[in-house]
Amino acid sequence: MNSQVSLSASRRLKRRYRAEKRFKAYCIGALLLALAFLVLFFSDMIRQGHSAFVQTEIQAEVTYNKDTVKFTQESVDEDIAPLISRAVFRAIPRRVENNPGLMGTTQTVWLVANSDVDQYRKGHNDRLGSQDLATLKRLQANGDVAYGFNDGLFFSGDSKIPSNAGLWSAFVGTFYVMLVVLAISFPIGVATAIYLEEFAPDNRFTQAIEININNLAAVPSILFGLLGLAIFINFFGVPRSSAMAGGLTLSLMTLPVIIISTRAALRAVPQSIRQGAQAVGASRWQAVRDHVLPLSLPGILTGTIIGVAQAMGETAPLLLIGMIAYIPEAPTSMTDAATVLPAQIFTWAGMPERAYVSLTAAAILVLLSMLILLNATAVVLRNRFERRW
Repeated sequence: MNSQVSLSASRRLKRRYRAEKRFKAYCIGALLLALAFLVLFFSDMIRQGHSAFVQTEIQAEVTYNKDTVKFTQESVDEDIAPLISRAVFRAIPRRVENNPGLMGTTQTVWLVANSDVDQYRKGHNDRLGSQDLATLKRLQANGDVAYGFNDGLFFSGDSKIPSNAGLWSAFVGTFYVMLVVLAISFPIGVATAIYLEEFAPDNRFTQAIEININNLAAVPSILFGLLGLAIFINFFGVPRSSAMAGGLTLSLMTLPVIIISTRAALRAVPQSIRQGAQAVGASRWQAVRDHVLPLSLPGILTGTIIGVAQAMGETAPLLLIGMIAYIPEAPTSMTDAATVLPAQIFTWAGMPERAYVSLTAAAILVLLSMLILLNATAVVLRNRFERRW
């Protein structure tokens, strides 16, 4: 009898070990599958977007006089002019205005090529006519065609000309929006969390508030866009498409994240800290202000950074308040029309020109780099200042 029981127990033990090995294999497989999708995604974005960081340039002589400044395409040779981006010609009058000494001179400079030339050299299309193609090959043979860093991607605003389109206006708009988000959601979120965690009585009212805060953290972001449209734009009259409207809307979405993370950071501080402070005569508020808050600050900052990073990557709420407008110039105030990086990516993704495909992928890489940097900052802060109790 004992041998049969022992044999049965041994079989059950072996089955448990086999089940444990299968479970570990499933977990490892799921992790490898997730990593494979991540590598595939980044590889595809890098493959499509790396070419947008360089731009074809053509060396040509530019003549500055009254006629060529007025009729800008006459400033270069007529066989080269069709290969040059229209944005270059539009900038010539402004360049002369900023530097009057150019008038009456001929300068040999590198000019940005149009998107057809650029895409042809990058192997993406063959829309060049036979005459333009012959001119391009002649210039290449003479060493007058080269790649240069596309600084316009970072320092130019949006444009209907692909060779002149950049992210500068989206950078400035994103900065203004995140400034509003931090200015509103951080103090309100932290203050709310401190009250609920340290001072609020445990009754049905505060329990209902806590439940609703947790529910708001799971609400689809597009609903916050509807709320922002109804409250801030239609009721309070905040300018549509402005950084102020976008920041207020995203603040509503970020508040629950900051409140929940701040409460978790406060809850992680042992009660003995509070009791020790009160034992030497500190009031409840003094114990929180001078002891609990400094100890919980790393967790609060980590949660805030993660909340801001989440808000930075949102598009749906901003679509409803009009932040997908064409913004060629960077906003100069919170009430000017603005756009943000995700909305700029959304706009470029719908453009018909082939050049915008690489621009879209490059913008995604820039946005991902910013989000990774913010999340890495949160991890560093947590590891640097976190205390184990």
